Amino acid sequence: MKQVSGKEFAKILEQHGWQLSRIKGSHHIYVNPKNNNIISLPIHGNKPLRPGILKGMMKLMGLSKEDL
Repeated sequence: MKQVSGKEFAKILEQHGWQLSRIKGSHHIYVNPKNNNIISLPIHGNKPLRPGILKGMMKLMGLSKEDL
């Protein structure tokens, strides 16, 4: 799977209709206005997201590897 940083994944979230709700430390909280799902996205500079976190978020969003 392609490595994606938190900043890059935040852009992908926003392209798919997710909205930034709030920021608590290094975690950005995104909400999907269509179904009220919530994602807490860790953004630590340009460090890549861990594979398990990335897979879980992609599953919640309904994205595939090709969408990255």
